[in-house]
This record gives sequence, structure tokens and C-alpha cells, in this order.
Amino acid sequence: MNPPDTPSIDPAPAFFLDGDHPWEQVAPGIERKILGHTPELLGAVVRFEQGAGVGTAHAHELHDQVVYVLTGSFDVLVGQTRRVLRAGDAFVAPKTVWHEAIALEPASQLIDMFSPRRDDFFA
Repeated sequence: MNPPDTPSIDPAPAFFLDGDHPWEQVAPGIERKILGHTPELLGAVVRFEQGAGVGTAHAHELHDQVVYVLTGSFDVLVGQTRRVLRAGDAFVAPKTVWHEAIALEPASQLIDMFSPRRDDFFA
């Protein structure tokens, strides 16, 4: 049984077939597909319009995050270091470390991985 404030989350299927999952708009210029999850891990692909992103530095209290640039490029800040990352690059934002990312090209995509799972993605 879930605690009262915890959403009931259906288990993820063993396979993700892209054509079976429409993009979900999560903010202006940002769309997401959840690739899969367990209570300890969540993976998602996120697509950004040029100039869109998480443009305000933030930190996660509970979640470690690994981000892989799938397509395009991003202006990324992690801690006190800012870099331009391109397809094939990645960054790590451990919990409590400030970070932000802004798409520099149209249709730039990231693979986001969080541990533990981001239950707020299902609210």
C-alpha cells in the first residue's frame, strides 16, 4: 500500500516501443516520453525546441541525475562549470548539485536518468 501522498504508479512494461508512446508536453517547448522505470530508476527521452530548457538552475534533494545528449546541443551548467554539450556527451548532477540545460538547436534531445524514480512525473 502507498503512503497517502504517494501516487499509485503502474509498473513499466519490459519493452519500450517508440511508436506506442506519444510525446507528452511538460512545459512550453519541452516534450517527454518515459522509457521505463523501477522504484530505484527512471529513464526518459526529452525533446526541446531551440531556446527551451530548464533555464533556472535547480538541484534535486532526493535524485541523482545522469543526462546523455542524444541529438542537438545544449548549454549546460553543473555546479560552477558551464559547457556546451553535443550529441554523445553527457553530464552528471548528483543530488543537491545545482544544474541547468538550454537547447541550442531545434529538436535537441536528451536521455534523462534519475535514481530513485521521479514519482512526480506520474502525478
